[in-house]
Amino acid sequence: MIRLFLATILWGWLLFPAAAASLDAAAINGAEYAAKRAADDRMDAAVVKIQVLLDRARFSPGEIDGKLGENAQKALKAFAEAKGLASDKLPNPEIWKALAGTGEDAVIVEYKISDKDVKGPFLEKLPAKMDDMKDLKALGYTSPREALAEKFHMSEELLAALNPGKKFDKTGEAIFVANVLNKPAKLAIGRIEVDKTAQTGRAFDAAGALVAFFPATVGSEEKPTPAGSLKVVSADANPNYRYNPDYKFKGVKSTKAFTIKPGPNNPAGSYWIGLSAEGYGIHGTPNPSKVSKSESHGCIRLTNWDVALLGASIKKGTIVVFVGEPAGTKKR
Repeated sequence: MIRLFLATILWGWLLFPAAAASLDAAAINGAEYAAKRAADDRMDAAVVKIQVLLDRARFSPGEIDGKLGENAQKALKAFAEAKGLASDKLPNPEIWKALAGTGEDAVIVEYKISDKDVKGPFLEKLPAKMDDMKDLKALGYTSPREALAEKFHMSEELLAALNPGKKFDKTGEAIFVANVLNKPAKLAIGRIEVDKTAQTGRAFDAAGALVAFFPATVGSEEKPTPAGSLKVVSADANPNYRYNPDYKFKGVKSTKAFTIKPGPNNPAGSYWIGLSAEGYGIHGTPNPSKVSKSESHGCIRLTNWDVALLGASIKKGTIVVFVGEPAGTKKR
């Protein structure tokens, strides 16, 4: 119901630049507000600008892909509510003005590919099944393009669209990327709220002010997320993933416990925040485009960059409150 409501109010009021057909740095940086309907299956310059501005304001749209999809809608609504702006028509001139006022820096900038970006090692192919991951030495990226896209919180498709003809594997090559905060300041977090219905996460400071918003995948019918409150017990970058056969996950044949080595394409992504219920945590994902759109194995799944920010800011003992009811079967 919430998704239908958001979609209904949104499609009549989309940001759309005068020259929407052009998707390049100049078109994105120069995009302005205009009320016009846009197709939901195409990349749009003004939507890229919205997503980058939301990301920098700590209202994460998830993966920046140039499409005003469900996660971008959630972030826009949360931003409007936090600013005390009307959110029944999204976006609107007031929200656009507030977003534009969060910073004057260009949203698309030039970046030179570094030795580190192309060094690897890269996987030839990411196995589809956990059983086939356990013998790999690391779960790294599959290509420099994937690594660069995640570094700048972008989809690979948007990165390629902004850089036609580029292969992303040459040191010194100049490319256009989203101007996100690669080294953001730590958040002052007093508690975290996870909404099982809306599939979102919110971080509040000690005074109760919202300091960050994230789209999230929360639980599944197979393994629901706990109710009530839990506490943070650990926070670790580059975690191993330990499979417990007692969970009997679909698609896993092994009847014995096994460990999958660290890496951004590890099933737990590049960060693990352990909670005070065995086997539950907040973690990253190898599939940022699927956050809030597919089921998890009971945990709370964020993009790797969102959980890294949360993990670097969190303290042991921080309360994680679960609200709402499971949304039922989610899209796969």
